[in-house]
Amino acid sequence: MEELVRKLLYTGVGIVAMTAEKLQESVDEMVGKGKVSKDEGKRIVQEFVDTMETKRDEFEERLKEAADNMTSNMKLPQFATKEDVDALMDRIATLESKLGDDASDEAKAAVTEIKKAAKKATGRTRKATTKTED
Repeated sequence: MEELVRKLLYTGVGIVAMTAEKLQESVDEMVGKGKVSKDEGKRIVQEFVDTMETKRDEFEERLKEAADNMTSNMKLPQFATKEDVDALMDRIATLESKLGDDASDEAKAAVTEIKKAAKKATGRTRKATTKTED
């Protein structure tokens, strides 16, 4: 999602840059023909650039709000953070030490399953973190 927003912003910046270049060419042509003064041409281009910067800021804010609304309304899976997994692993270690040799096979199997789930969650967290960092 973040990558899409970034691409949209870059596309918008590119369009504005191209438009500014075309406007500058048109103004230069009008100055060359004597239809507008050089100072007036500079003012026209500067007003355009200023207006586009203001509009860009407004667009970025609206786009961010839309993205935030969309992601908050979606039912996205929650990923465990490294800290969450570390805390679970610590709790498992504590439980294992409390169980000791007296633990039933069923309890030991449950702890083993919890460890597997924690490792699996760690893998998903790494994948999700890697994707968002790209």
